[in-house]
Amino acid sequence: MKHSDIAQDKPMMKKVAKDAVKSHEKRMHGKKYRAGGKTNLEMKTLGRGMAKVANQKASVRKVPKSGI
Repeated sequence: MKHSDIAQDKPMMKKVAKDAVKSHEKRMHGKKYRAGGKTNLEMKTLGRGMAKVANQKASVRKVPKSGI
């Protein structure tokens, strides 16, 4: 391959690599938490760690009277 061919293909290769990395990251680190994050009220009632657990989409533990 000539140097000029590589220079022409570089933008295309970057685009393909970017799409591949994005799809990989989405598969590996998909959205696991609800939008908005843990609230101050949840942290006060449950503690920081349990508020983080309660914030997960597939709820591991239901928080009483907070609407989760």
